[in-house]
Amino acid sequence: MESSSNRTEQLLNTQNTVASIILSLACLVGVPGNALVIWIILFTMKKQRSPTVMLILNLAIADELVLITLPLWIYTFVNGWTIGQPLCKFLSYIIYCNMYISIFLITVMSIERFMAVIYPFASQRWRKNTVVMKVVFIVWVLALLFSIPTLIYQVVDADDTGRQYCLYMQFETDKEEILCTVLQTLVAFVIPFTVLSICYFCIGRKVKRMSFQTKNRTGVVIGSVVIVFFICWVPHNVLNMISIAALMTSASNEAISETLNGIYTGGVFITGALAFINSCINPVLYAFAARKIRDGFQISALTKLFDQLTNSHKEESRKECTDNTRKDTSVTMEEMDCFQDT
Repeated sequence: MESSSNRTEQLLNTQNTVASIILSLACLVGVPGNALVIWIILFTMKKQRSPTVMLILNLAIADELVLITLPLWIYTFVNGWTIGQPLCKFLSYIIYCNMYISIFLITVMSIERFMAVIYPFASQRWRKNTVVMKVVFIVWVLALLFSIPTLIYQVVDADDTGRQYCLYMQFETDKEEILCTVLQTLVAFVIPFTVLSICYFCIGRKVKRMSFQTKNRTGVVIGSVVIVFFICWVPHNVLNMISIAALMTSASNEAISETLNGIYTGGVFITGALAFINSCINPVLYAFAARKIRDGFQISALTKLFDQLTNSHKEESRKECTDNTRKDTSVTMEEMDCFQDT
């Protein structure tokens, strides 16, 4: 028993050390990276910002709010959670808010791309910053509301060695836990990812039929953000499914339930680290999208990238308008507006 306890403690210490190193790197890269993105978009962009750039700005703000909490999380991984349950609830609430904000914004960006490519005329009506800011406001409100269960159920709990952590939610009944977990998985992953898949499938089919050839930098940036989000958050949602399976088999097969609970407990550290990595890697993607990787984090390179994201909307709309009106000689007032807007 003693050797088993020692092995458990060594495993937890190893997990804590690895998690602390990953979070430290995420903090060193993500905090200045997102701050640079925010500063460039707000203060150095001379041209009008496109809806996509405004969405990227809000994504960077959400990521920055999460990453500035990392020093506290690193401290608690090393020393255990010693700063009280209220702060545990509050910081966990911020993490879940970022999760919802990120997936909602990425979904909106994908829908915006879908409308720009598939319905360029109709999209002119709402592809304006005033409309986008209303959408962003709704996104933040929804994220704040969907994260409320964290404030209610998040608790400080001790592991087998007696060290306290702020990692789990404690529900009164299994039904409550299953309901909240299923709701979170549907809202934060299944439904949005279904929308993303449909949007990009339709975009891919349309691009193959287009008569003009352009380098769609906006699509590349958004596609990269979506792929990274998928990689970073799929493990978290897989663990959610495992926890639901453990609850549903607890009465019928206790051995399987315990095994699934062990997998869930062992994976919390890894999935938590991946979630933080997602918040720090977006500015790195923007740097890689800049033409010269070695200059990616220079202000001029990133400013040029965001300007290109803005200009790409005008170029794509102009070419799409020209392509469509060549096919149909009857140009409507809506199509004339399309030419004027571009």
